[in-house]
Amino acid sequence: MVLSLEIMPLEPKAPEPPTPKTVVVRYGYLKLIGEFPSDVTTKVGCGSKLVLRTLRGTEIGEMLTTVCGNGGCNKSITRDKMLEYIKNSGGRSFPFSESGRVLRVATVQDLAVQKRLDDTRSEYLSKARELVARHKVAMKIVEVEQLLGQERLIFYFISEHRVDFRMLVRDMAHEFHARIELTQVGARDEARLVADYEKCGQHCCCKQFLKVLTPISMRSAKIQKGTLDPAKISGRCGRLMCCLRYEDQTYEDLRKRLPNRNTRVRTEKGEAWVLEGQILTQLVLLQFDDGERAAVPMEEILAFNLPKPKFPNGRTMQTAFDKMPEDPRTPGQEKAPAKGHAPRRTNPDSTAEKSGGPVQPASVAGTGRQAGVPAPQPTQAGPNKPVGANPAGRNAGPNRTSGQPGQARQLASFTPPNQAIQPVRRDLVKPIPPSATPPGDQGSQPETLPTAAPTNPRAAAPSTQPASDQTPDSNIPDLPESKQ
Repeated sequence: MVLSLEIMPLEPKAPEPPTPKTVVVRYGYLKLIGEFPSDVTTKVGCGSKLVLRTLRGTEIGEMLTTVCGNGGCNKSITRDKMLEYIKNSGGRSFPFSESGRVLRVATVQDLAVQKRLDDTRSEYLSKARELVARHKVAMKIVEVEQLLGQERLIFYFISEHRVDFRMLVRDMAHEFHARIELTQVGARDEARLVADYEKCGQHCCCKQFLKVLTPISMRSAKIQKGTLDPAKISGRCGRLMCCLRYEDQTYEDLRKRLPNRNTRVRTEKGEAWVLEGQILTQLVLLQFDDGERAAVPMEEILAFNLPKPKFPNGRTMQTAFDKMPEDPRTPGQEKAPAKGHAPRRTNPDSTAEKSGGPVQPASVAGTGRQAGVPAPQPTQAGPNKPVGANPAGRNAGPNRTSGQPGQARQLASFTPPNQAIQPVRRDLVKPIPPSATPPGDQGSQPETLPTAAPTNPRAAAPSTQPASDQTPDSNIPDLPESKQ
């Protein structure tokens, strides 16, 4: 028996995809992203170390993916998807560059040189901080980066204000024998450079994949009903954690679906007031008119923003806890005086005028005058004073003198009509001692008394002493001359 074996023809091998023309790489301590044309002819995989030439110099980078026209393989993406990712991740703020080129795949010697440069990083940091302290510059050196080609040294620093470091850069270039570049960073960039793990147990988001570090507000923490303890919601940088904004948009969309507080809604049980709402569970806490409270899902609410009820006096309720006043006032009813306060006094003159009754004579209260009694004449107007101005100021009154000549006389001539004229008490007038009277003036000054006494004797009582005796030195006796 003859056996015949038929050999199945082999399927033709699929042609290998062409070598990608551009490669997406990540390089630098700040994890910069770039799409560079590649000179590598061999096929490399994601995560391979490559030697790059960028605007900063020759350095080592990591391959992320390749850019293909169709994106058929699982290790490549289309350019449209890459540009969409950059747009969603920050747009123009995204650290993306196209100014560079992939030179070759990194060799063992390249990696050894880079490791040796990284080992001397602590020495460079200590010397740089000593120079900063010597120049007394208000800045803090955070990290130093050395490139593979050693074209330059990049120092990252933090400073609250703008500083002048021209003299510092000159000394650093003389010390390290290289070109110096100082780059100012913020608190979040500092965590990206030196931080490692976060409280969740994962690498810091800013060091792992976040490229654009936008500020976070406390409003995001309040909306997400998280704790407001700064120690629990702050990251390694001392700012609010970046993960708070991951779900911020979702929380905002869910919050807009909930009804506002202190509004009226309708359910199958009837109308009710909205007290509170839960964002994630989409439950609304309602209080019905009979006082019952219940948590109702959003699907069971039939109508929103219903008109609010009104009290019998026409006042609209604003919340579920508003109550009607116990004794509402009716139109025309005066308000009762508050407890502990006297009733308001009214002017009888104005009351009589309004009611049409007899009017009292002109202004008895507050002036001390009766009807028909003329008022005191105003003082004469000076060059800078109007007629009737009080020259003594606001403190001058019928019982005060202003110190001006004639003012006491003018006040003393006015006597209230409701007071009788009283005689002057002679015991208040002190006789002049004979020793204080000058020899030539004895008996020349008779004792005179005023015809009318004022209300205040001290202000208007005339002096009985002669003018020569009112000087301060007239009553002092002569002292005997001292013997030498």
